[in-house]
Amino acid sequence: MSFDAQITFLPVADLDASRAFYEGVLGLEVATDQGSCLIFATGGGSYVGVCERDGASPSSGVILTLVANDVDGWSQKLEAANAHVVSGPDHSEAYGIYHVFFHDPDGHLLEIQRFDDPKWAAGS
Repeated sequence: MSFDAQITFLPVADLDASRAFYEGVLGLEVATDQGSCLIFATGGGSYVGVCERDGASPSSGVILTLVANDVDGWSQKLEAANAHVVSGPDHSEAYGIYHVFFHDPDGHLLEIQRFDDPKWAAGS
């Protein structure tokens, strides 16, 4: 047995603001519009869903990580869009990655990272 896909759902206060961020800033395509929830394809059978909920707040300790080679390019795009960049881009010796942390409109912590190990490949 195996799974067909993975979806991480995040509660959001304003679905329109989240759509503008995930679709407009991050360039993710809406895979499914469920009315109060949007599911965005991130690649390789992975998805992020945002669902409008009263009293939505980010979960402490949860990080949504997107893997991409051009961390600097993404960092520049986030800054140009006035996204809240928390730190980076920086190299982490401890984890063997190069990454940038930022928040979405609801304060969820997101990370874009590149692995140092050239053998690492998403989906393998």
